Amino acid sequence: MSQNPPAKVGFVSLGCPKALVDSERILTQLRAEGYVISPSYEGADLVVVNTCGFIDSAVAESLDAIGEALQENGKVIVTGCLGAKGDVVRKTHPKVLAVTGPHATDEVMQAVHTHLPQPHDPFVDLVPPQGIKLTPKHYAYLKISEGCNHRCTFCIIPSMRGDLVSRPIGDVMKEAEALVKAGVKELLVVSQDTSAYGVDIKYRTGFWGGRPIRTRMTELAAALGELGAWVRLHYVYPYPHVDEVIPLMAEGKILPYLDVPFQHASPRILKAMKRPASSENNLARVRRWREICPDLTIRSTFIVGFPGETEAEFEELLGFLEEAQLERVGCFAYSPVEGATANALAGPVPEEVKQARLERFMTVQARISADRLKRKIGQTLTVLVDEIDEGGAVARSAADAPEIDGLVHLPRSRKLKAGEFAQVLIEDSDEYDLYARPV
Repeated sequence: MSQNPPAKVGFVSLGCPKALVDSERILTQLRAEGYVISPSYEGADLVVVNTCGFIDSAVAESLDAIGEALQENGKVIVTGCLGAKGDVVRKTHPKVLAVTGPHATDEVMQAVHTHLPQPHDPFVDLVPPQGIKLTPKHYAYLKISEGCNHRCTFCIIPSMRGDLVSRPIGDVMKEAEALVKAGVKELLVVSQDTSAYGVDIKYRTGFWGGRPIRTRMTELAAALGELGAWVRLHYVYPYPHVDEVIPLMAEGKILPYLDVPFQHASPRILKAMKRPASSENNLARVRRWREICPDLTIRSTFIVGFPGETEAEFEELLGFLEEAQLERVGCFAYSPVEGATANALAGPVPEEVKQARLERFMTVQARISADRLKRKIGQTLTVLVDEIDEGGAVARSAADAPEIDGLVHLPRSRKLKAGEFAQVLIEDSDEYDLYARPV
């Protein structure tokens, strides 16, 4: 009796870590149902493209990826944030088979079943307990909620991903445990607003390993800290209750690292952005956090050239940088995202002024970053080795999230293994990276 060859699905994943987790869930379901993931367009029976639709450049990249998949393969299903932006995909690429919004595993699978029926029964044993991951084996993103309750005027994420929906804490902990058992050394906690975890369900008590645990960031961080992996918190709004997780960092339960998107420092601009904190409170909070946990690394992002931003308000932002001395900082020139209410604000900043401010901002931050890294010379740090090649090894310290922060560069050594921790002595630094040798 001849057996039909397995149906093959190609997959393209674009966008942020939250979108990456959506991709991992769809891939896990595809494998659970016996579909094979094709590494190329030619070898695939159809292609799924998970898109980003946040800013104009991401929309363009997503539309290009869909076009390429159509050209190379011809059968394409589109999912993700761009799918939630009306009929942009259908207008540009009318030949796509189906379009869904983000976190839509069931809808994507329905579309796959329609256009590529799978002839045999699911083989759940094809899927490892931790699911299919798109990250290296030693770290993984742990998504704790969907959506966001804020209405920041520069952002359209709630219109694409909806209001906050927190995952049950028992499910989050089970997933985290399965990941650590599978060899994951670092859990990167992600959501649109990690500090709001559980607000939508009034911090309901859940259960993990038979014990009660509240659905709240502090309790989640403490529980994750028991698993023996690095735990890194991303996208934390600067609410007063964030103070509660800093002692966990000081005690070594979770990494002394906080990703807080401050976005600006001018009270008027923060109000126009509808951000949930004022700059004075932010500076006081940063000082207090550092008193409790001197090793704390703070990562943040900022927007320059927001509508109406004056030179004085931009200078205020530079002053905040000097005062706050943040270790890791990203900056964007304001981009008028279609559908964002900020686009209607008076006083759009000319493009050349935005770019000049972006350069001035990054010049100040590069100096601050270089000064702070120089202080680490002579210290022995624990690092997680990401990869080893002919030139040496690339690792990250507790201060470095993958792909967005700096690196620790090491010479080749038999002591170093990719995906393992190592002790290293810091010998040199530059604006963003450290140079070290194993001890």
